[in-house]
Amino acid sequence: MKIVLACDHGGFELKEAVKAHLEKKGYEINDIGVHDIKSVDYPDYGKKAAEMVAVGIAEKGIVICGTGIGISIAANKVKGARCALCTNEYMARMSIMHNDANMLALGNRVIGQGAALDIVDVWLSSEFEGGRHADRVNKLMEIENN
Repeated sequence: MKIVLACDHGGFELKEAVKAHLEKKGYEINDIGVHDIKSVDYPDYGKKAAEMVAVGIAEKGIVICGTGIGISIAANKVKGARCALCTNEYMARMSIMHNDANMLALGNRVIGQGAALDIVDVWLSSEFEGGRHADRVNKLMEIENN
């Protein structure tokens, strides 16, 4: 599976941990930055990662900033992106099972590294249930088109 990773300076440390974790598990990672803690604007990175997911360059995306809020908002502005900000494993599971999220947002200053890696694992191992949830996801996509 191809996964795009992106962060701002506030998410750099956690992005590096997530990257190492996923590479050990055999995932193909496209790390589009940042690559240091120099201050940058999170919308630029959230947008770029979401565009890569929306057009199929990556199957999934993980974006990280200080809280996860700003970068998730940026990602969700891109048509085709369904980015879920998750702070626990239950949210991660439900974001896939019920919302078919194709992107995960994390907050480096909100959760610890261990919890974040557990969230990533649950998110990647969960499956969309379809059925009535597919109807709801389709309604979300209709909102984008209007």
